Amino acid sequence: MIQADNQVYIRFFEMKDAEDLLDIQIRNKELFQKYSPAFPDDFYTLAAKKQFIQDAVKEREEDKKYNFGIFLRENDRLIGDVTLFHLQRGPLQKCLIGYALDAVHSGKGYATEAVKLAVEYAFQQLKLHRIEAGAMPRNGGSMRVLEKAGFQKEGIERKGVKINGVWEDHQIFSIIEEESGE
Repeated sequence: MIQADNQVYIRFFEMKDAEDLLDIQIRNKELFQKYSPAFPDDFYTLAAKKQFIQDAVKEREEDKKYNFGIFLRENDRLIGDVTLFHLQRGPLQKCLIGYALDAVHSGKGYATEAVKLAVEYAFQQLKLHRIEAGAMPRNGGSMRVLEKAGFQKEGIERKGVKINGVWEDHQIFSIIEEESGE
């Protein structure tokens, strides 16, 4: 578990989280799909969530991806996820970060807190140098999360990610270890 004096904490997913994760993704399907690549047909099944959690353990062991649940401190309820992925070692020492939050909990600073905790983990535990993120320019909420978490704008990646069959531009952000205040 990773937490500070926050309203949320993050921890790696466990099999007991599968039903709650599925519930969040079903309830937020329309919202999440606006900003995410298309999901396969079986994405919204309990079996898929269990497989996701099993795969997450293997990917973490292989130093490829680190999936965290975002939990409210007050009641240990799962409210979203944050992921460090596409890790690159050697001279790069960087990764991408992504996150999603249950819409009923948006606007309370929870996503920003979770991103900051994941950044801390990336720099302190994984010894990374740089973390990158992208947000569609029309996704103002996501861009605010990144800015509040200390990320800096770098520019526009033109038509870099296919979302719902359309190649979308993304505002690219980054944070460097020495800028994180850790």
